[in-house]
Amino acid sequence: MPEPLLNDSQIVDLYLSRNETAITQTCKKFGSRLQALAYGIVRDRQTAEECENDTYLQAWNSIPPHEPREYLYAFLAQITRHASLNCCRQRSRLKRSAILYELSAEMEQCIPAPDDMDSRLDDMTLAEAINGFLATLNKRQRDIFIRRYWYLDSIGEIAQRFMLSEGNIKIILFRSRNRFRKFLSKEGYIL
Repeated sequence: MPEPLLNDSQIVDLYLSRNETAITQTCKKFGSRLQALAYGIVRDRQTAEECENDTYLQAWNSIPPHEPREYLYAFLAQITRHASLNCCRQRSRLKRSAILYELSAEMEQCIPAPDDMDSRLDDMTLAEAINGFLATLNKRQRDIFIRRYWYLDSIGEIAQRFMLSEGNIKIILFRSRNRFRKFLSKEGYIL
């Protein structure tokens, strides 16, 4: 009989006690999801495995001081996403770089990015605003927005996933970005 999976809090306790079993347990519980997230960005199985392994190392180095008991998968997914994006940048993957540039240009129209340090937004406040905006979308709109801007799925992949035309996906994303821009403006962010 296979060993039962530990809950997130128990895994974090292993990290805090510097028990190497934490990595094994993290891999058992989240490994396939983290690797799928990385693969969706880098489009290479071996690189995705490297990003997954980098995630475990980064988690080991980040817990403590962080104690992500209530959001362990989100914590790990963010590390994986950053590692995957860094791999794309480092390896100069032209096709993927073009997609990253396109997505950055789309979101630059919504999220302010001032040049001076005094006017930079606090990351936690912006994260709360983004979550607040996502809560205003219906489930399908939210899922499409997240698939595009978190998982970096192509328009074609999203269209196939939701069984909609690419044109329909583009319209949903365009309208969502406009709503996002208005939402941020209403929240007091200068665009």
